Amino acid sequence: MRHLLLLFLCPCVIGVTFHLWLLNLSGGSPWVKLSLDRSICCHNVVQDGHNARHNRIYELSRMGRHMKAKISWGFWAGQSVGRPQDLKMEYQVLNVLAKFIIGSHGCDVPIEDREDPYSCKILNITDPTLKQEIESFTIPETVVVTEHRVVNVNFRVLHPVIITRLGVFQHGNIAGFQRNITVKLFQTEHEESLFSARFSPSSSGVQVNRIWYKPVEQFILPEGFEGTVIWESHDSEGLISGNVHRVIVNDAGGILRLTTVEEGLLPYEFTEGVEGIAGGFTYTVHEGEALLHNLQTRPERLLNHLTALEKEDALLQEESSTFQDIVFVPVVDTYRNVPSKLLHFYSWTVQFTRFEFLLKTDDDCFIDIENMFKVINNKKLKTTNTWWGNFRLNWAVDRTGKWQELEYLSPAYPAFACGSGYVISQDIVQWLASNSGNLKTYQGEDVSMGIWMSAIGPRRYQDTQWLCEKTCETGMLSSPQYSPQELMELWNHKERCGNPCGCEDR
Repeated sequence: MRHLLLLFLCPCVIGVTFHLWLLNLSGGSPWVKLSLDRSICCHNVVQDGHNARHNRIYELSRMGRHMKAKISWGFWAGQSVGRPQDLKMEYQVLNVLAKFIIGSHGCDVPIEDREDPYSCKILNITDPTLKQEIESFTIPETVVVTEHRVVNVNFRVLHPVIITRLGVFQHGNIAGFQRNITVKLFQTEHEESLFSARFSPSSSGVQVNRIWYKPVEQFILPEGFEGTVIWESHDSEGLISGNVHRVIVNDAGGILRLTTVEEGLLPYEFTEGVEGIAGGFTYTVHEGEALLHNLQTRPERLLNHLTALEKEDALLQEESSTFQDIVFVPVVDTYRNVPSKLLHFYSWTVQFTRFEFLLKTDDDCFIDIENMFKVINNKKLKTTNTWWGNFRLNWAVDRTGKWQELEYLSPAYPAFACGSGYVISQDIVQWLASNSGNLKTYQGEDVSMGIWMSAIGPRRYQDTQWLCEKTCETGMLSSPQYSPQELMELWNHKERCGNPCGCEDR
């Protein structure tokens, strides 16, 4: 008897669907269970600004369990579902069981109070400085200064600010300004500066607290903005600069943060020179009253959120007891924790299931299960060292934004499959589970999987029918980024005429 168990996985609230393909079965189960995953996706926290574990669980559970019937119809309508030998169809009996892997803890910080929507870190702003211009940096008199031709510093904005002036340090005790220096402010990883200031003996600006300043066109730098300030000397002499790790940051109560290069991390590729401070900038806090109101209402918001989490956990436990289709894993359910969730899932499958292939997909994806089994048959996929998907090659590593990655040091990722779905063989799952305690997780589960797989070099089966963008094609295996209602429409088309992309009027 040959077993082909396909595990369906959503990495956000990891949905798992088991498909058991029994060949030459004798004395087996006289019925077929079919299901498709009902799941919740952290990705929609970002889009909708809501707690996905709570707000989407009911809509998607109703959709998912209804879709089980849809798939059952698609495979078995018109067939006599009895013992396997009674089935007259191209495929053998599928025994399907659905499991949904969910983080055992929701984030205890409301999304409005997080440092970013992808993690569970609280936005730590206290007693913000308002209604005055703030000098960004102070270098203590005791700090030893060194000279470099080009110096840069990176920073992050945690609440909107307006940059008003750029500045450079004065040169020793020399009267006046005797240098030629340019200061530029970039949005990190962008090659064009947002604004700049040129300092020279004939145009030195105004001196304040050991720094010469010049006004610049005022821009609002939004929450989450990641910037780089670069000082460049046009003289034979270098810049007077200080160690960035010893500077005092005037952060207005936590609104600004330096993003220094720690050991093992890379600086942003396009910046030149050394990390350091050769001056500073001045800024004001934008919408300060709104910030104060947000901080004043935070305690009540946190209390309401924790109460909602308790209700959510109770409802999840009730649903788990009722349907027996949820597996809880010990992680906080956030986007940044999806790679860890994936490894917990692999460990769970190895411990509690028997299978030959595992299929991972996201909760917002349509998977044409019938077509998938046809292709598995036609491709005759080897049951060891196999990875079947649509692979991204030479994908650049982002150093900013949602997909920021500072700990993977190469400029491009190894090959990884796009998130709409891929299939791996059991031995790969076993390797991942066995090494899960030593595997480093990176910013996303798809790129993490590619990095992990680069260590073992599986046999890759490239297949463009695992669609990476939202579109519908006849013969596709998957398509991503659908709402629950859109997924239902695809399955309705599949039920009516066998084509999820639509039925011609007859």
